[in-house]
Formats: sequence, structure tokens, C-alpha cells
Amino acid sequence: MDNLFQKNVSLKPYNTFGIDVKAAQFFSAKTVEDLREALLNAPGEKFILGGGSNMLLTREITSPVIHIALKGIEIISQTKEKALVRVAGGESWHEFVLWAIANDLGGVENMSLIPGNTGTAPVQNIGAYGVELKDVFHSCEAMSVSTGDLRTFTLEECQFGYRDSIFKREIKGQYVITSVTMELTTKGHHKINTAYGAITNELERMGINNPEIGDVSRAVIAIRQSKLPDPAQLGNSGSFFKNPILPKATFEKLLENSPELPHYPAGTDMVKVPAGWLIDQCGLKGYREGDAGVHEKQALVLVNHGNASGSDILRLSRYVQEKVQQTYGISITPEVNIF
Repeated sequence: MDNLFQKNVSLKPYNTFGIDVKAAQFFSAKTVEDLREALLNAPGEKFILGGGSNMLLTREITSPVIHIALKGIEIISQTKEKALVRVAGGESWHEFVLWAIANDLGGVENMSLIPGNTGTAPVQNIGAYGVELKDVFHSCEAMSVSTGDLRTFTLEECQFGYRDSIFKREIKGQYVITSVTMELTTKGHHKINTAYGAITNELERMGINNPEIGDVSRAVIAIRQSKLPDPAQLGNSGSFFKNPILPKATFEKLLENSPELPHYPAGTDMVKVPAGWLIDQCGLKGYREGDAGVHEKQALVLVNHGNASGSDILRLSRYVQEKVQQTYGISITPEVNIF
């Protein structure tokens, strides 16, 4: 194992917050065989690292770090209406979305520009602009951390919820997702979804009346770039908090004092409220504590202005939570994983 792992490697290039912590032992797995060897030879608990886009590192990592760098995208079967596409866990999610659009395969265009790798997408059940991974998910292959055996998880077995899955609950830390298979629509059978957020307005601004999947993707990219910072320029992890889902009765009480409160249906007698709006109304957009800050254009995003530590970002997040709780009586919870 000593020859397999590098020693004292900075994880700054491997996390989008740009937090400079060290991994005592680090290995990048480029094949399934690499991954199995690393898992079976590293002692004790392992730290699995994907795209580093949904995490906040607050300490040095003493466990062996295994970076998932598996690559490959392939169409494994296709009918007139659908195509099954298998994507390796180390592929960039956004690069995969662009690949799908280039091949006229639909269903993921609304999730353009979501940071991170495909292998971690099922853990979080990623989603944006009215579409979630579960809407296109067919199955995923995952390797047992303890045995190195491969297992396939079906849509039902993943137990997807809002930014949630079985991989965050009952079997958390027990598997590494090596590939994800999605069922995408083929040309002539796409279902264009422009109902959520500002997509319709952006398409109108672009002068497009009958959008194709590529148009939807470009609109989503334009919207996200207008309000979300590029991690390469300003360290961040995208949306730091989940949008709270409230019982309808609770939401209606809030409306009495805040009639302008944006909201979206979220199942029977439940309503989703934008956490970013709540934070903004608390006067926190653009707020800073040293190099840890709330983004000036999108209050849902916490940013590293340069040399903030993970602890600095975490302290700021708790302050934001307290302010929202005090002002609205609503608990907002982190979407990112905190280590």
C-alpha cells in the first residue's frame, strides 16, 4: 500500500471551495481494478473523493483518500424513443450533459452546469430547474468498500428523495458508485421542460419560441452564470443550503407576513420555499466575515474570497441558519457534506 498512495497531498485542487487541507495518503483510481485494489489495501475507514463540488473540508484528512477518476460514456442500448447511456463515475456531470445534447439525447439539459462528477449525482439526487436525476435514472453500479464486490442498484433501491438517497442514509459510506446508467429520450421524443424558474424568460430574451434541448441547456447555463460564481474564480460549492419543504399550513402562516414569498408545490400538502430568498430577506446577500462570505448575487451560495478555512465557512453557515430561524422560524439545512 505504501507504493500505492502518495503522502501529504494538498486537496485544494480537488475541492471547489478551494480549501487547503492535506490528505495524509492519496490515490487516484482510474480503473475499477485500481479502485478495488485501493479499497482492499487501505486500512480502516476510507475517504472517497469525487468532483469535490459538494463538500466542505474543515480538517486535515487522516484516512486514506481515494479519488474517483473513472472515465467513459457509452450508449448500451437504444430504441426509437429511448437510449440507455452508461457514464463512468469520474466523468464531469456537465461534460456528460454536453455530450448528451451533442448526441441529441434529452432529459438532462435542465441540469446543465451542475458542478461535480456523475458518480456522486445519485448520492445527492441532484436536480435543477424542475428536473432531478431520478427522472432519468435507470440504475447504477457500485463497489462495496469492504469487499470490493460490484452491485447494481435499481431506481427503486436508491430510494430517491429531495437531495436524498439510500446512499446518504442506510448504506452511507458502504459503497462507491462506479457508473450511472440513465434512460434518455431520442430525437423527436424529447419532453421540453421550461416551466421552472426563469427558463421561459431567458428563452424569450434569446428570441427562441420553439426550444430544442440545446436551447434549454443554453438558457440554464446563462441563468446559472448570471448569478452563480465560477469555482475556478471564486471558491464555492454551489447551493450551500437545501430549499426547505414546509407543511402547507405553516407556509400559509408565513404568507400572512410575507405575501411576496416565492413558493413551489412539493407533493401533497407540502410547499417548497427558496432558501436563497429567505437569506436575502435577512439582509445577508454579500455579507462577509473575513474571506468567508455570502455571494453578492445569490444568497444561497457561500463563497471563499481567498483564504477562508473550512471552519470559517462553517461558522458563517451557522450564522446564516440562526438568522433565518430567528426571522422566519424556518430551519434551513446544508446541502453540502461537511467533513
